Amino acid sequence: MKKLVVASLIASSSLFAHTVLMSCYDNGDKTVTCEGGFSNGSDAKGVKFQVVQKGKVIVDAKMNADSEYTFKKPNGKYEAVLDAGPGHKVVIKSEEITE
Repeated sequence: MKKLVVASLIASSSLFAHTVLMSCYDNGDKTVTCEGGFSNGSDAKGVKFQVVQKGKVIVDAKMNADSEYTFKKPNGKYEAVLDAGPGHKVVIKSEEITE
C-alpha cells in the first residue's frame, strides 16, 4: 500500500480563501507521481509544477488533465513544487516521499 504525503499551504485573500494541496508518492519503479488540487474542490490542471535539486530547476512542467505529474526520480535530495501563484505554493521534500 502506498503512503501518501500531503502538504498544504494556507493562503487567503479578502474574498476567496482556499488551500492548495499536493500529494506525492514513489511508484517503486524509479518514478514519482504528484497530484494537486485546491481545498475548494478545484483541480490543478495546468498549474506550474517543478522539481528542484540543489537550487536548480531540473523539471519545469504543468499538471496534466488529471491534476497529476509523473517524473523520473532524481538521485539525491530534491523538492517537488506546485506553484499556483503568489501565496499558493506547496513544497514537498524528497525525504517525505515514500513508496
